Amino acid sequence: MTSEMRSLSGKRSLRLILLALGLMGAAGLGWLGRSLLERDSGVGMRAAPRDDGPCPGGAEPLYWKAPMDPTYVRDEPGQSPMGMDLVPECPSGSEAAEVGRIRIDPTTRQNIGLRTARVERRDLTRSIRAVGRVAYDERRVSHVHTKVQGWVESLRVDFVGQQVEKGEPLLELYSPDLVSTQEELLLAARYLDTTRSSAFETVREGGESLFEATKRRLELWDVPQRDIDRLLETGRVDRTLTLYAPASGIVTRLGVRSGMEVRPNENLYTVANLSSVWILGEVYEHELPWIELGQRGVVELAALPDLELEGRLTWVAPFLDPETRTAEVRLELPNPDGRLKPEMFGSVRIAASPREDVLVVPDPALIRSGRRTLAIVHLGDGNFEPREIQIGMESAEGWVEVQQGLEEGEEVVVSSQFLIDSESNLREAARALLDATSERASGGEGRAGSGAMPGAMDAGRHDHHGPDPAPAREG
Repeated sequence: MTSEMRSLSGKRSLRLILLALGLMGAAGLGWLGRSLLERDSGVGMRAAPRDDGPCPGGAEPLYWKAPMDPTYVRDEPGQSPMGMDLVPECPSGSEAAEVGRIRIDPTTRQNIGLRTARVERRDLTRSIRAVGRVAYDERRVSHVHTKVQGWVESLRVDFVGQQVEKGEPLLELYSPDLVSTQEELLLAARYLDTTRSSAFETVREGGESLFEATKRRLELWDVPQRDIDRLLETGRVDRTLTLYAPASGIVTRLGVRSGMEVRPNENLYTVANLSSVWILGEVYEHELPWIELGQRGVVELAALPDLELEGRLTWVAPFLDPETRTAEVRLELPNPDGRLKPEMFGSVRIAASPREDVLVVPDPALIRSGRRTLAIVHLGDGNFEPREIQIGMESAEGWVEVQQGLEEGEEVVVSSQFLIDSESNLREAARALLDATSERASGGEGRAGSGAMPGAMDAGRHDHHGPDPAPAREG
């Protein structure tokens, strides 16, 4: 190796040595600077203690939490899994130390738009609205049947919608059984006349019994009494039987035509009297507590927009429709002029009976979780707590009956209550954690403050299993 090459190699080694010394010096200065910073500013592995404790006024912290992971909570100071000091969560007042209560300063209340309302007593009223339709009064619907087999000879009423009066002829029916029974009645009448002068009582009674039995058969076949009397007077057998309308009304169904064979089980006519109709509506199950028989209802129909009809609630279904979860209600309306036609649609408005002098809160004050109902109560001096309550009926004006949990005159939050409830839930969860760790410590399962958090907070730590926090280094 030449002297020139040895000179270059020596210079390179000197440069590497100087570079290493520079890096070591920078590291030492950095360590020294961090030590001074930790001692003077309290930032580092352990915050410098205050003269009055970690919280103002010497108050004990509620718990200690990681500054970068709020779900990492302990009941004593230490380090987080990220190597940062746990910071104390200090109580904001004597009331805040109670489970579930929080304190909010006036500035924060104004910033989040927090408003309250008083629990008061008032009369709850509600108007139930439902879709309504006009229906037949089922008590005024009649069916026409024949009780003998036969054939239609003549059809007097022959189309649906025709108006008929009670006793008006509907059709004439030929029946061989009817003809033979009429002939038997004439023979029984002659036999009765012959046996009336008999000296034997049994003979006389036999003639009377035969006559009455034959006559009774015609009556059971709905042969009118006037036709039976005419048969006995004239002695002439009618070939057909006339069926008459059992009531006045409109023919809504026609099940027969001229020349058809008819049997006793066939419905020949359906006649509906429309002098009175029903209005049927569907009421949801949560509205049923407001419904009572006799309440007044107002009906508005699309076909008669300028007409308001009033009726009384006469029936409420004792069961619900399993598909719509509604109960059918019925109002009765007079219809002397026939303007109300079945299957007209409209709306029904039922004036429910008021609930007098009940404890109420505005509907926005409620937090409904499905299992329970909460209200945020203002305790005064900026202190709030969530409270479980029992509610009753709800009015259409936005008031809800309170059956249990609140007193008259208390203030409840009607806006931003979800923010308060979430903060309160966080504090309850923290207290549950501290209680659980204390129980484990007393049971020998581990040192308090080193156990994992229960529930959702445990999931927030990502199952961290590390060594106990290292003791603080002396400044």
